[in-house]
Amino acid sequence: MSRSFEVLVVGAGCSGIGAAVRLKRLGVDFAVLEKADDFGGTWRANTYPGCACDVPSALYSYSDEPNADWSRVYGTQPEILAYLRDVARRNGIAEHTRFGVEMFGARWDPAAARWRLETTDGEYDARFLIAAPGPWNEPLVPDIPGLAGFPGEIFHSARWNHDFDLTGKRVAVLGTGASAVQFVPEIAPRVAALHLFQRTAQWVLPKPDVRVARAVQRLMGAFPVVQRWLRGAEYGVMEALGTGFRHPGLMRAIQAIGRAHLRARVRDDALRAALTPDYTIGCKRLLFSNTYLPALTRPNVTVVPSEVAEVRGGTVVAANGDTAEVDAIILGTGFHILDMPLADLLRDGGGRTLGEHWRGSPQAYLGSVTAGFPNAFTLLGPNLGTGHSSAFMILEAQLDYVGDAIAHARAHGWQTMSVRPEVQDAYNAEVQEAVATTVYNTGGCRSYYLDANGRNSFIWPWSTPRLRRRVGTFDPRAFTPTTADEPAQAG
Repeated sequence: MSRSFEVLVVGAGCSGIGAAVRLKRLGVDFAVLEKADDFGGTWRANTYPGCACDVPSALYSYSDEPNADWSRVYGTQPEILAYLRDVARRNGIAEHTRFGVEMFGARWDPAAARWRLETTDGEYDARFLIAAPGPWNEPLVPDIPGLAGFPGEIFHSARWNHDFDLTGKRVAVLGTGASAVQFVPEIAPRVAALHLFQRTAQWVLPKPDVRVARAVQRLMGAFPVVQRWLRGAEYGVMEALGTGFRHPGLMRAIQAIGRAHLRARVRDDALRAALTPDYTIGCKRLLFSNTYLPALTRPNVTVVPSEVAEVRGGTVVAANGDTAEVDAIILGTGFHILDMPLADLLRDGGGRTLGEHWRGSPQAYLGSVTAGFPNAFTLLGPNLGTGHSSAFMILEAQLDYVGDAIAHARAHGWQTMSVRPEVQDAYNAEVQEAVATTVYNTGGCRSYYLDANGRNSFIWPWSTPRLRRRVGTFDPRAFTPTTADEPAQAG
């Protein structure tokens, strides 16, 4: 089997599948390398109880691959995974995919003008590289003294151990982010005791989630315009919400909803005080749930409003001195978002890693291409995240960009293309100036949006329509190209 292609895509989740479909339509010779044994990415890996999306299903899908059969307004993990696999199957992506192939590293070979990838299946090479690992790929395990010596069961929510029966067990949950908000209500009724260690209180909004009647599913299947209208309506609502993120004063109305939801669900004054955030809503990722706050009022659930300081044998010790003797620890501690492992795997023509270029602050032109790394694209890259809309909106704009870039290079005889450093620098300066006044930076919290240097390297600071226009438009003037009779860029 060939190991040499015009384009190699690394990852077969939402981004990788979307890239593969686009490349197939372009008629490009490509392959997808996926370390797992099937499609799905984060929706394959995350199987914890209650796992679901917090973006409406009609919006959390490819615009040209609608699905009329969502059973709920917000899709569950099994349905989203089935949808992604179905899209890949219908587009014949499996025949282009090498499953069980993990990339250990990729380096730019300036003499050959090729990317050379070291994998578990030997070396692959390609003219273009599309990195699609996704930001929710590598679980973050906190460095807590004594954690490794805990004698009970430990697992991360993204690597849920379904073989371990939680029934009747004493369980510590570390973290109160999006995953914990979903799995805590599912496990609370069957554990003997649940100790929730909360470093930071979270704003939780009610989730407008209902079952979709079969008649409605049939209607959308028979009349696709109805589903397009629904998608447009949901997009409009989410975009209106996004206005508040850019104008923090408008978030007071949303915060009032969160406060009322907390007051209605939690009657105990002390518990409600512990669960009340001290920052502006939207500063951290918005959380939606109708069951999380009620679960915390159960008699077998204890909220510890403190981070964990250490683990002593079977006892979890909080920074405030509270302790809990437990049988299991579940880490709801999120992912390596801005310190993504990919940064240590990609090397330029001189041997420097992407991480060495970034020095703790990821940046790329339009979140897609990085100076010094010719012919390489990153999907869902730096400063493309939003706090209100669908990742598919971002992804499809990027796929327009990547597709047009590769098509332009092929049509104009470009052997290599590297974004000009001054273009990248000017763009990122513009992003940082704009994000400085948003609620993400001014809301008074510390979130995963901020990198190791305290810089917001995650958020797109403008509207989604602006993202679609700007990120989706390829401008060849931003690049320094070489042709076949010119020396390739060293990176």
